[in-house]
Formats: sequence, structure tokens, C-alpha cells
Amino acid sequence: MGEHVLPGNPPVRVALRRSDRARRLTLRVSHRDGRVTLTLPRRVPEREALAFLADREAWLRGHLDRVVPAQSVRLGGTLPFLGREITLTPAALRRPRLEGDALLMPDEPARAAARAMAFLKSEARDRLSAAVDRHAARLGRPVGRLSFRDTRSRWGSCSARGDIMLSWRLVMAPPEIGDYVAAHEVAHLAEMNHSPAFWAVCARLFPEHRAARAWLRAHGDALQRVDFAAPDEAAA
Repeated sequence: MGEHVLPGNPPVRVALRRSDRARRLTLRVSHRDGRVTLTLPRRVPEREALAFLADREAWLRGHLDRVVPAQSVRLGGTLPFLGREITLTPAALRRPRLEGDALLMPDEPARAAARAMAFLKSEARDRLSAAVDRHAARLGRPVGRLSFRDTRSRWGSCSARGDIMLSWRLVMAPPEIGDYVAAHEVAHLAEMNHSPAFWAVCARLFPEHRAARAWLRAHGDALQRVDFAAPDEAAA
């Protein structure tokens, strides 16, 4: 529905969003990029929402001060991959190739971020697809469509039709983390809820699910903060 600028030093841009589902005013700060969103229930006047925002300005600025800057992807920099840091290294080749802890790339800085993202997406598709197939075979349930996206709020989902979505950013985490999320979503093929019955299925497919969930809570924001914007986009 628009944007409001909260005056001050510095001014804060706040996206205003109405929602039929919202029952109260909510103010959220993205740990990924510091984006601020104020959600309004359908019948709440905008002036009431702005008063709510003004009352919480100190809280908002405190949270913004704690947002960790994004990790830019560039030649010579590093990128998380399978739980370790790899270095984006310029080389005389036409397409990226991983050698040890170096991702060799054409010496074209403007395209480095896009190429690194394409590399991660390809690796995620291969590795996570295999994990989904393995867990589904063990469960004896068919998977519908498998897709990969860059999602902010969740690492995966499973629809009532058996379609599974996974975040390709999981390939930046240690291998067992992506394996856990694949098992989690496959478990929903048997139990479309988070009941004790669901967690029993999840534990059968991935016994160490509690440790994997704890890792995501502790380190997931860091994966979301890896910024693949090209240099000119980041400066815009």
C-alpha cells in the first residue's frame, strides 16, 4: 500500500502492507537486509498505524543497529558452500569450476555474483534432489513437483499435492542441514502437520533433526545475508 519514511538520523523507510489475515499491527525487521515492514489489519486507519510506529521508534532503531551487513559476492571474496568458505578466484576459463577451496571463475567482476549464484543453484538442484529422492524412497511416498527458490521466511515447504519446494541457499550450509530440510519436507508427505506423529516420521528419516534445526536457528540468517546483487544494483 506504500511506504512511510520515519524522520531522524538516519531516516528509516518503512513498507506499509495491509493484510486480511492480520489481527493486529505488527512491525518486522528483516535480518537479511534490514527491510522494515509495518503490517496493518484491513480496518485499521493508517494514522493509527503511524502512531504505533512512532511509539516503537526506539525499539525499531535498536533492532536496525543490530542488523549485520550483507556479505557481498565478488571476485577475490569468499562464499559459503557446504559449510566451508570458498574463494572466488579469477582464472582463464569460460565457466566456473570448483578446485579445492577455490571457485575458479572468468575474470569478469560484473558477472561474478550471477555466476556464483548459478553455480550454487546447480549444486543445490543436484544434491537436494538426490536427498529428497532418497528420503521419499525410504518413506515409500511419491513426490510431486520439486522446485528451488530463494525464500526469506522458510527453508522448504510441501503442498497437499506432494509438491516440495526447497531454498537453494541450503547448499551453502553443511551437507547434513540440507539433508535434514529435505527429510523434513518429505515427512510431510505422510503427516501434513507438525504433530508428534510428524516428528516421529522426521526422526525416522533424519534422527539428528534437533541439532540441524538448532544450526538453522543459529546460522540461517547468515546464509540469507549473502548478497548476490551485481555491483551496480547494490549501489542503486
